[in-house]
Amino acid sequence: MRKVLFHYHLFKNAGTSLDETLKLNFKGDQWVTKEFPNHLQKNRQQVQEWISEASKAVCFSSHTAYFPVPELPDTKVLPIIFFRHPLDRIVSAYNFERKQQAKTFGAVLAKHTNLRGYIEARLALGMDRQCRNFHTDRFASMYPPNISNQLERAKLAIAQLPFVGSVSHYSHSLINLEEYLKSEGFDQIKLTAFEKNQSQQPMSIDHKMALLQEEVGPECYQQLLEANEDDLSLYEYFLTAYDYGKA
Repeated sequence: MRKVLFHYHLFKNAGTSLDETLKLNFKGDQWVTKEFPNHLQKNRQQVQEWISEASKAVCFSSHTAYFPVPELPDTKVLPIIFFRHPLDRIVSAYNFERKQQAKTFGAVLAKHTNLRGYIEARLALGMDRQCRNFHTDRFASMYPPNISNQLERAKLAIAQLPFVGSVSHYSHSLINLEEYLKSEGFDQIKLTAFEKNQSQQPMSIDHKMALLQEEVGPECYQQLLEANEDDLSLYEYFLTAYDYGKA
């Protein structure tokens, strides 16, 4: 049976760094990337078609592919995804979009406001998940809406997926990922911890959260906590499930 890797590249979750080392292992047309529409049915159908049609590819990467992991009759898809502290990811997204040479909504917004304005504007948009339970939304797509609530579906996905990496424990996660892929027959894989698109200096999550609260003010910070209650709960569940300890 054909085996392929599929990197669910969540925005600002160390995905560019991971893709860099994956490209070294899967050269040329063995590593491919593509984006997909938001419509879930079309998204999932096009992802399946992509894997089937890109017959020479071994490693797939996409920011916009949704779960569940595709099931194909002649191909086993090995999912790779990373999880980052939810509020830390939001700060990183803002810093990245301020520098990004793009005309997307987020990039334009970030260039014309401070972090507090960026957060408040995105939270004011009901369907925008960049600053509101972003991870819960993506993980929960593993299961249909009639299975419990979104947070419980996301927890089920964490429990079911064979590998979920931690951005805060990136080097450790790469070791775990190597072991997982070698157990699936990729004996020669060698993953290196590159740092790409890094917009913040290394520091503890507690320190980062103190700086965030100071920058945006207590009212906005509390609003952010409430808007990401599910994500913060899911993150704690994830760290415990994977025995990563404190972020």
